[in-house]
Parts: sequence; structure tokens; C-alpha cells
Amino acid sequence: MSPIFITLAGLYIILCVAMVAAILLQKKRSAGGMGSIAGMGNVADTYWDKNKARTQEGQLERWTKVGAAVLCIMSVVLCLV
Repeated sequence: MSPIFITLAGLYIILCVAMVAAILLQKKRSAGGMGSIAGMGNVADTYWDKNKARTQEGQLERWTKVGAAVLCIMSVVLCLV
């Protein structure tokens, strides 16, 4: 095993643990009850919807997406090394 592989594998494991933590920290999304059955799940844009990216919850969601992309790329790189 090369030192590059060992380093990348260590970073991969750390990233996996961080992704699990980020996913577990997110709030559960509810379906919306009877309104979602009738097709009225999200009728109006609210102030919260427009500015969600600025909140801690929105930041966590964005970093989870970035982490998932990096995890996929690292998986391919580790297979090639």
C-alpha cells in the first residue's frame, strides 16, 4: 500500500463520519398532512423559504450536498489508486 492510498483512505473515513453526523443533525422533513395529498403542499413562497439558505439549517443542507459530491469523487479516486 502506498502512502497516498493510506492518506486518502484516512480522509475518506473522516469524511464518511462527518457525512453521517451532518445527515443526523438535519431536521426531518414532514409530508405536510392532508394538504400534500390534495396537491397543496407548498402553495406560497414565504420569507422563510426565500431566506432558508442563510440559516444554520440551510448551511448544513448545502454542506451535506457538497460533502456527498466530494465523497463520490473520492470513492472513484480511491478505486483508481
